[in-house]
Amino acid sequence: MIGVNTWVWVSPLTDETLARLAPRIADWGFDVVELPVEHPGDWDPGRAAALLDGLGLGASVVLTMPPGRELVDASPQVVRDTQDYLRHCVDVAVTVGAPAVSGPAYASVGRAWRMSPDERRAVYGELRENLKPVVAYAAERGVRIGVEPLNRYETSVINTVEQALDALPEECGLALDTYHLNIEEKDPLRAVRLAGDRIAHLQVCGTDRGAPGADHFDWPGFAAAVRDVGYTGPLVIESFTADNKTIATAASVWRPLAPSQDALATDGLAFLRTLTT
Repeated sequence: MIGVNTWVWVSPLTDETLARLAPRIADWGFDVVELPVEHPGDWDPGRAAALLDGLGLGASVVLTMPPGRELVDASPQVVRDTQDYLRHCVDVAVTVGAPAVSGPAYASVGRAWRMSPDERRAVYGELRENLKPVVAYAAERGVRIGVEPLNRYETSVINTVEQALDALPEECGLALDTYHLNIEEKDPLRAVRLAGDRIAHLQVCGTDRGAPGADHFDWPGFAAAVRDVGYTGPLVIESFTADNKTIATAASVWRPLAPSQDALATDGLAFLRTLTT
């Protein structure tokens, strides 16, 4: 299955923009639409579920961690509020039929600080304790939590698969993104295999955040590693538009990454089909 995140075109997602994008995404031949939950209430999960079902599209759900959403090194109230937000994302996933909720569920994106080995162990212990009730809530509802390592410029908490396996409770899944794998992993294919059956979700894009395939990543090797670990979920194209000030700044997208956002999606889809057929 191949999917695409609506961030390729717009942020935040709304009912109106999803109603405009989803039919085009279906017509192009995608299987899945990835739905970001930036702020509860931006879009109606029930309405989205009906729309996607009518178009024959599946859904995946991604969480966001702006300033103020923290599971570590934060006040108890901030942690509780973040846990409530993550439970809301699980409820959204149940409504739209998404099997996982994925993203950097540990600290706000862009927040980074130096940690000694002892401090890192303490942060990871805190993360495990604060994630466990959310992971349990999700499991009771048939949803997996996939925690995503990010590159060093976006976080200092979890950058690699090895760190994620050390930091997360055993019952928690991982979400991997080829963009971050390319930056942080000495061997991205080994990292995929190391993650193994803990992989709950996979996002893909070119090494410059453009379309997968128009870059230097070892895509055939990646596809082989994905098959080796038995992952059967979607490969979802995640990229961003430079036209949206907030998202472009957060993702450091300063120039167009393709002739058009539509081309980024459709070229990526055509290339990924060559890997999965």
